[in-house]
Amino acid sequence: MLLNQKDNFLKKSAAIAGVSLAIILIALKFFAFLKTDSLAIFSSLADSVTDLFASMVSFVAVYFSTKPASKNHRYGYGKTEALSAFLQAIFVGASGLFVIIDGVKRLIYPVSIEKTDVGIFIMLFSIFATFILVLFQTYVANKTNSLAIKADRAHYTVDFLTNSTVVVSLILVHFFGFAYFDVIAALFISLYLLYNAYDLAREAIEQITDKELDTEIRQKIQNIVEHSQGIHGMHDLRTRSLGDIYFFELHLEIDGKLSLFEAHEFADAVERKIIETFPGSQVIIHQDPFGIHEDRLDHQIDGACSL
Repeated sequence: MLLNQKDNFLKKSAAIAGVSLAIILIALKFFAFLKTDSLAIFSSLADSVTDLFASMVSFVAVYFSTKPASKNHRYGYGKTEALSAFLQAIFVGASGLFVIIDGVKRLIYPVSIEKTDVGIFIMLFSIFATFILVLFQTYVANKTNSLAIKADRAHYTVDFLTNSTVVVSLILVHFFGFAYFDVIAALFISLYLLYNAYDLAREAIEQITDKELDTEIRQKIQNIVEHSQGIHGMHDLRTRSLGDIYFFELHLEIDGKLSLFEAHEFADAVERKIIETFPGSQVIIHQDPFGIHEDRLDHQIDGACSL
């Protein structure tokens, strides 16, 4: 099996594992909610429903993002991961708002919590199962650098923390009988869900709208050009990401007296260094004679890099 086939197999396995665990936890937490009427468990149930949706979307994103470029999609399908993240953010945010509304209602009209021992047992199982899944997803994310799996892992990492919070809440209710602990835990989980929804949506929108890569990455490109033979300068550097692939477009300023072949050799050397620094990246280089005056993107954009 080729390396990329192994990576694709790992990514799909991790996505399927996420979907499978979400289904199991939804069934268990729904049973626990019926037995206890705990809002904290209900909020965790809502979180697991969002995890199921997120894992299903991640699986679809992994399926499409691993497809090779086609005639009608020559850049590939990497942005399906960003689109899936944006859809997940909407669903997660809506779930968080729903639980907050129900929590406020229960603060006004308290509900007694029953059979907390059942809830505690199920939530402890949820914590253990989620921990195992996060370990597997971490392994896959480190091996493949998949954004979709990293996003799914983030969901289940939050799950691990929220499930722990629910267990603490149920223990407090079980021993002290104070139902407001349950509501407070649910509201805490919901606020955390909203924060993650915002963060996920922000990152997705940045990728969909082709936001420039981090300053450190752009600086590395400048350093490569500065230390390359036969290059007198660079302008109009543009960067973006497509899934886990970086795209670089730049203009190199080369001695205009050189032959096209010689100029091409210098530009090729820069391209090779960039790809060595950022494996899997795609680079487009335009060669300009050094010293010419022209309308440049750098002149139109404040703060753009220019050597």
